[in-house]
Amino acid sequence: MSALRFSDTISAALTDGILVVTIDNAPVNALSSDVRAGLAAAFEYAEKDDAVVGVVLTGAGSSFIGGADIKEFGKPPVEPHLPDVISRIEAFAKPVVAAINGAGLGGGLEVALACHRRLAAPSAKLGFPEVKLGIVPGAGGTQRLPRLIGIAAAIDMIASGRIVSAAEALKLGIVDSVSNNILLADAIADAKSISAAAVRRTGYLSIPSGTVEAIEKAASDALRKARGQRAPAEAVRLVRLAATAPLLEGLAEERRTFITLRDSEEAAALRHVFFAERAAGKVEGLEAVAPRKIETIGIVGTGLMGSGITVSALNGGYRVIGIEQNAEAAEKGRDRIAGLLDKAVQSGRVDAAGREDRLSRLTVTADMQQLVQADIVIEAVFDDLAVKTELFQRLDGIVRADTILATNTSYLDPDVIAAATKLPERVLGLHFFSPAHIMRLLEVVNCKKTAPDVLATALALAKRLGKLPVVSGVTEGFIGNRIFSAYRREAEYMVEDGASPQEIDAALEAYGFPMGPFAVFDMAGLEIAWARRKRQAATRDPSERYVVIADRLCEAGRFGQKTGRGWYAYPEGNRTVDPEVTAMIEAARAEKGIVPKSFTADEIVSRLLKAMVDEGDTLLSEGIAARASDIDLVMINGYGFPASKGGPMFAAGRR
Repeated sequence: MSALRFSDTISAALTDGILVVTIDNAPVNALSSDVRAGLAAAFEYAEKDDAVVGVVLTGAGSSFIGGADIKEFGKPPVEPHLPDVISRIEAFAKPVVAAINGAGLGGGLEVALACHRRLAAPSAKLGFPEVKLGIVPGAGGTQRLPRLIGIAAAIDMIASGRIVSAAEALKLGIVDSVSNNILLADAIADAKSISAAAVRRTGYLSIPSGTVEAIEKAASDALRKARGQRAPAEAVRLVRLAATAPLLEGLAEERRTFITLRDSEEAAALRHVFFAERAAGKVEGLEAVAPRKIETIGIVGTGLMGSGITVSALNGGYRVIGIEQNAEAAEKGRDRIAGLLDKAVQSGRVDAAGREDRLSRLTVTADMQQLVQADIVIEAVFDDLAVKTELFQRLDGIVRADTILATNTSYLDPDVIAAATKLPERVLGLHFFSPAHIMRLLEVVNCKKTAPDVLATALALAKRLGKLPVVSGVTEGFIGNRIFSAYRREAEYMVEDGASPQEIDAALEAYGFPMGPFAVFDMAGLEIAWARRKRQAATRDPSERYVVIADRLCEAGRFGQKTGRGWYAYPEGNRTVDPEVTAMIEAARAEKGIVPKSFTADEIVSRLLKAMVDEGDTLLSEGIAARASDIDLVMINGYGFPASKGGPMFAAGRR
């Protein structure tokens, strides 16, 4: 039989009495209005044609249905609405089987849940990522998923936005089987084997029993991680509702909640972040520039940062040559990297075979000549200009002319490092954030002479490492540390003016930061910033306000958590207010004749936000950052700014 077409994106063919309906809306088969209309027409046809005894629903390419169509975000909804299409599928009189050939996310998983059976390819990924956009599933996800897998497991998935593999989906009970054969053939056979009388409609199943303790733990874990965001809390409430409300009542409440959240400022902020991430990798002038091929990465230095970068590169499938100063340091470096992989196995991010595969692609050696094999070399040595410059000059005499050289400096000028080499056009900055194998953010520093294909290669590399690349121009501290320095300075001004470190931290944590600035300073260690301030002392403008309290903490040996004392004391590892610090602050105020005043939490937040935004505006005017949304991404992904507020520039109306 010839192929049938129900819309531009929906086609079908009758095979042995089963109508195989294929969604083909590249790149991810998103649920556009054309897809929804086509599905409605296909089921209308299948209902009326007696030759059709069942339906199989699948996706073209490597996706089943990747979720809502982002081109429709913020626009008035167009009929048919997804909940109506899904209700039609679930109520269908003939058996409907989902052949989940790839990603089934958001509305895609909701469509699959409405089908009477679900078969998945081993590569399929399933989940409800809606909370990451400040919303909840809006077409039955919160009501149907718990009827399949129970309340606790549904809270865990929906309130976190966690994506599960086909194997985990089978274990949980989301899918009925994982096909290791030809998925479509298995799905057709499955659809033929079900009688109309034996059709299993998810929405009318009884919820599997679960213990009160498991449900309460899942709910409290979800709310703790949400840090005040509305969508995860609403997801918990709606999943719980599935246990007490009839399906139609639960669906109506879910839809009402979905629309309320969709129109909220929180959702607008998270949509901004979503689109900012899509824009970040697009650099003007690179549209037609092809990246170079990277197979082997050299990493000089396998300390804390270098070992994290190495694991990141191994996770990306690259071969890695780690370089250390001597054989003993090389052995310690390899052990450090293996230890990080062991932790990944323990947490379930990597299996034992994956660990062995990664280690098989790793060499750690003191022989720098081995770097002749590297396509890119990333240095992760001590952050000292002379050390890094000397290293790059040595690399000049070892690596091939087409090898890219990248510095992982946080504050030094990569243009100075590049100028000391024979080929400055192959040099750029790759500023990883620690721990480098966990943190997504990567500042890609475009130096004065960096060649376009070198920059394009760095962006392609970042994506393969699973990083979020944000391009920065050259300035001290790049985008993130420039803003962090401004925000740190303002926080110290407020301490001198009368706020306590704990008041400032509490205000920022209430706003949505995981930690306040002074707790972060203690965690990172105070001595690095102190060394930087001492370097800058000779060139500092004497008329500029300067707060000495942080210097005095360091002079007293208070370097933060590592010494058990910083802005706070840490008896038995617990952060506590230290009267000694309070006395040092009061003494510094008295020396300047400052009469301390009190600050509200709102005043603290608005002053720190203004410091970030003012510095962000300067970075934009200097051309260091290409767009305000890039600044937001850096602060969210590198410095803990709450994503639900959209970043400092979005929060301040720089949209």
